[in-house]
Amino acid sequence: MMQQTPAASHTKFSDDGFWWWDGASWKPAVSSDRLWRWNGQAWLPAAHAGAPAAPTGGNVGMAVGITVGVFVLVLILVSILVTVILLTMGTQIANVFSNVTAALGGG
Repeated sequence: MMQQTPAASHTKFSDDGFWWWDGASWKPAVSSDRLWRWNGQAWLPAAHAGAPAAPTGGNVGMAVGITVGVFVLVLILVSILVTVILLTMGTQIANVFSNVTAALGGG
């Protein structure tokens, strides 16, 4: 009796290249330390030509820079707005505070 060998399955990788389908479930295509990559037949060093490059984190730095920049911009705009309000309504605000202290029995 002749034994049949199973047909070689075509390895299917996810769009991001970090997972591969073994016919039953998705398996990681990159080792947890990101030093090794599965090519469908064997584990190869991740620096192997043809392996997609791992994310570098450059976008994270840009996101942090934009966030800090927006925060500084908001602080500047708020300080300008407060300065304008105090310059135009300073005496009225002082009158409000003196009325409140007088009503509370402070003088």
